[in-house]
Amino acid sequence: MSKTQAIRHASRFLSSSLPRVTPAVYAVARPATYRSRNISSTPIRRDDKKHDAGSTSSAPGESGAHEGQFARTDESVRVEYPEEADLPRSQPVQGRGGSHHKRTLATFSLEDRVAVVTGGARGLGLVMSQAMVLSGADVAIVDLNKEEATRQAEQLMQSFRDENPGEENIPKVTAHYADVSSPDSVNSAISEILADHGKIDNLVTSAGFTENFNAIDYPHDRMQKLWGVNVDGTYLFAIGVAKHLTDRKSPGSIIFIGSMSGAIVNVPQPQAPYNAAKAAVRHLASSLAVEWAHAGIRVNCISPGYMLTSLTKKILDDNPELQRKWTSLIPVLALHYITLHEGR
Repeated sequence: MSKTQAIRHASRFLSSSLPRVTPAVYAVARPATYRSRNISSTPIRRDDKKHDAGSTSSAPGESGAHEGQFARTDESVRVEYPEEADLPRSQPVQGRGGSHHKRTLATFSLEDRVAVVTGGARGLGLVMSQAMVLSGADVAIVDLNKEEATRQAEQLMQSFRDENPGEENIPKVTAHYADVSSPDSVNSAISEILADHGKIDNLVTSAGFTENFNAIDYPHDRMQKLWGVNVDGTYLFAIGVAKHLTDRKSPGSIIFIGSMSGAIVNVPQPQAPYNAAKAAVRHLASSLAVEWAHAGIRVNCISPGYMLTSLTKKILDDNPELQRKWTSLIPVLALHYITLHEGR
């Protein structure tokens, strides 16, 4: 045997006698080796003036035709939420909402359910109440304006009768007063609803409002009122209905009406407290969904963008420049808004 062959045989013997390990274990067992790399540094070259001109800290258009014009709030925009008597009336959506000839899943039916809608006398709350009626639910409309809620409840039932002639099973729609920011008022409204309907299966918290003040000048009492309605009102009604559902040992569904403002900063109107309030509503939904999952209570949050309600239309009619900026930031719905606005 040559010297070379002897060395080869010895190497094979030694390698075969070593314990076999998986690559992962072997990789862990091996001592780590690090390679260092020199980091070259170059002097920072930044023209502060040019950089600032291209940001929202500069005057609009300072570094170009578009810079800073639509990514900032405008302190000159100020919209106060109108007093109750000045709020425009909302109308239910007109159209064939009765019998349908296209099939749908039976699980979407709300027959034999009782739904509560806060802020249900106007705007989104009203059309959500109408959708629930058309889906077979009995509905309790809760609003600060009991008279308006009563009028809308009667109109919803009449619309159902008109669109379903001969139908004997007419959904029951009732009106109830509540200041959603007050625990006593909320508990009183829930008790009244249970007396009228016997139970609650679903809740939609649509009561809410927004105002536009720059943060420094926002009156503190108005900010507290805003948080009271948007956040406290959502929380108070949710826990009231959840307690009823758990006492009944019944599953249910709760839907919070949030806003895109809970995830983004709207421009040009300044509305920091409202944005923060809707962010709170959004995360409150996630938190309660986890907390109440064991009881079969589903909690979800819907976050609409700009919606053309009667109030929104009035605000934009009074502020055409605000309307122009809003629609310029909605790439798909701008034409839809104009179509609605012009009545086409």
